[in-house]
Amino acid sequence: MYLKKLLPGIFILFFITNCFSQETIERKNRLTDNVIEKFHVVKNNEQIKEGLYQALFKHKIAIASGNYVNGKKTGRWYFYDTKQNVLQIYNYNKDSILYEAREDTTSSIRYLIDKVISDTDKVTKPIKVGGRYYGYLPYLGLYKIPFDPYEYGTFNLAAVVELLISPLGRLAEYKVHLFTTYDKYNPITTMDIHLFKEEDRKFIPATYNGEPVLSRILISCRITTDGGLDFLR
Repeated sequence: MYLKKLLPGIFILFFITNCFSQETIERKNRLTDNVIEKFHVVKNNEQIKEGLYQALFKHKIAIASGNYVNGKKTGRWYFYDTKQNVLQIYNYNKDSILYEAREDTTSSIRYLIDKVISDTDKVTKPIKVGGRYYGYLPYLGLYKIPFDPYEYGTFNLAAVVELLISPLGRLAEYKVHLFTTYDKYNPITTMDIHLFKEEDRKFIPATYNGEPVLSRILISCRITTDGGLDFLR
């Protein structure tokens, strides 16, 4: 009699376990020349990520680490720089930043707001979920210079990515300023923001005395040998 009562419970537990434990396969994807991502997808639907996700700099240094459940980022995610210093900890369950590392004068990222700032004003910068390295990779990976980089030599070229962020925390404009040392050929390229994924168009907006404001993020970049962009070292 006890066994008969127990069997339905065992069957239900077996059914639940099988529903939630799906077979997965590993996938890799190159984000930049130096960064690859490793993750697992559900075998019968490769659009759904499941389990551990990592982005690796030069195949060994984690710059992002967290988990997916049924295609959604969940729990705490950790974001690092290329020296494995923690830049940001973000809790996707609570949609909140748990830690944001201080930014010093060596950073290649600058921030602007259209306000005159006095000593008594309280200003916060716009923040990208993903930290100041991994979080900004999509904006560097989209652009290629419109000519052969060897025409000038990559050491004679530089670029600044300009992101316009609305008070609602939305990417409103994306520009790339290209600079050369040999002549005055310094074009500005404006690109369609809809080329980015939805999550790449979301920011935590800058604030001025507690009120969200329009801001600009300027990322100084070097030109790679294939004509792409990378962070200044």
